[in-house]
Amino acid sequence: MFYAKDLTPDAGSYTMDEPTSKYCIQVLRHEQGDQVLLADGRGGRYTAVISDDNRKKCVVQIKQYELMPPVSAPIRIAISFTKNTSRIEWFLEKATEIGIQSIIPLVSQRTEKEKFRADRFESILVAAMLQSQQYYLPELHAPAPFDTLVKEPPARQLFIAHCLPEQKQHLWQAMQPGQDSLLLIGPEGDFTPEEISAALERGFQPVSLGNTRLRTETAGVVGCTMMNAVNVG
Repeated sequence: MFYAKDLTPDAGSYTMDEPTSKYCIQVLRHEQGDQVLLADGRGGRYTAVISDDNRKKCVVQIKQYELMPPVSAPIRIAISFTKNTSRIEWFLEKATEIGIQSIIPLVSQRTEKEKFRADRFESILVAAMLQSQQYYLPELHAPAPFDTLVKEPPARQLFIAHCLPEQKQHLWQAMQPGQDSLLLIGPEGDFTPEEISAALERGFQPVSLGNTRLRTETAGVVGCTMMNAVNVG
């Protein structure tokens, strides 16, 4: 399957960009007459046939378009990106494979400030979407300040995972299936007590992700897995 961001349902043909063409023709050794699948990242599944196997500008003829059903109850994670970029890239890849719909880089008081590499992060999401045979690309938002997100959360079910010793349900017990959900994951060092109080005042439920202390990116993957399991289960 190949990613075609600008492909539209009414298109009769499509020309792949050079990197995709090279991968299709040189690496996978497709040739004229072969059938391939394309995804636009918006749910579109395109069945196509290669009409010109040029390794720089591969052209395909669209034979069928199908809109795959979207997830009825999106799961969203707002997570503080770590200074170690490779760790957050690992999270983006795994969360996409698991089935996240929306990722919000969260800027809290203890978040280490790093350059937001949107193009690089999107390429990771695309590769993970294709590898896991999905047709919806997760939405990667611009970094959001903690206070702003807590005041205007984009979901009905709201959760905050933190490490303070208070009574908390496990996420999979607190979450109700069939409702769009948002989970906040803090930075190394956790959210501040003031941030936790502010979230609770806005209706966020405190939740646990287990009995061990997790790294930020691991907590994100565990949270995504639990939320997806509840909705699918």
